[in-house]
Amino acid sequence: MHIPEGALVSLLGARGSGKTTLLRLAAGLNAVSSGRLTWNGVAVVGPSLQRGVVFQDYALFPWLSVVDNIEIAIAKAKPTVRKAERLVEAGQYLRDLGLETAIGKYPGELSGGMRQRAAIARALALGSPLLLLDEPFGALDPVNRARLQDLLLEVWELARPRKTIVFVTHDVDEAIYLGDRLIVLGSSPGRVIADLAVPLERPRERRSLLDSHSLHGLREQVAATLLEDTLQRLKAA
Repeated sequence: MHIPEGALVSLLGARGSGKTTLLRLAAGLNAVSSGRLTWNGVAVVGPSLQRGVVFQDYALFPWLSVVDNIEIAIAKAKPTVRKAERLVEAGQYLRDLGLETAIGKYPGELSGGMRQRAAIARALALGSPLLLLDEPFGALDPVNRARLQDLLLEVWELARPRKTIVFVTHDVDEAIYLGDRLIVLGSSPGRVIADLAVPLERPRERRSLLDSHSLHGLREQVAATLLEDTLQRLKAA
């Protein structure tokens, strides 16, 4: 599998197919046991500020306030910038994600959805050219989920150079709405079973996509691919 620089790729697959493992490998948090994994031609052997991650479980520092969680990421990316300036920038990231009322609070005082938005703000604050997102919107209500989908697209489309994003989701419509490509993983063993282009022009308008033949066709193709993989595993069991 090859992901070009600046692409936004959606990663789909049943539970146990290795989506999270693949993200952890790409982040350098797990080591490969065979094969090659490279970023910009260099083998991935450990974590790097070049690769930002948003986990399913938020991974915020509980002893720091929300704004300090963001500021510490900016300090890693911009160590020469004064702390007062970093705090201003951190506050802006939080306001962009609708967390202006949570700036001085601690992660334990927030709902799960708010903690996840803070984790996304921290990943964006790092400024990493590669963002790895593991079902980042799964805990959010539909309104905030749609809002953050659009924010992610805005960040991706406006950034120069454009960020590379690998986005794990179980929601096929979300994968299609966000991605240039849908990479579908099968399980036992984990492997790529489909790599599908998303033939939808950008910018994308949510309402018009509901009537898109391309969306419905891709949705059916992904469902058929996953069903066939499941039937093959059951037959082999």
